[in-house]
Amino acid sequence: QLQAFGGGLVQPGGSLRLSCAASGFRFSQYAMSWLRQAPGKGLESVADIINDDRTRYYDSVKGRFTISRDNSKDNILVLQMNTLRPEDTAVYYCNAQRGNLNYWGQGTQVTVSS
Repeated sequence: QLQAFGGGLVQPGGSLRLSCAASGFRFSQYAMSWLRQAPGKGLESVADIINDDRTRYYDSVKGRFTISRDNSKDNILVLQMNTLRPEDTAVYYCNAQRGNLNYWGQGTQVTVSS
């Protein structure tokens, strides 16, 4: 299971920290991702981190967002979001993938507005 939390309302230029708590599977062996879906749009990749801590960011968030993971007993995936823009408004989802195994969190709403 994955449970995402930490969303909310923030002003443009502000920061938020999203977390995703994992349980029930070997977290350290899975590639983890954050994705988002803005109103009226499709699902968009935001950032990935694979099990050796290599990261990948998509153009829209490079230099502003940081993905990290804690493979200790806490099994937490984190997305630090800085310099937020109105276009970052979306429901953010965490995802775990290993081979044909795929788990999704329930999503957390991020709204960037003045």
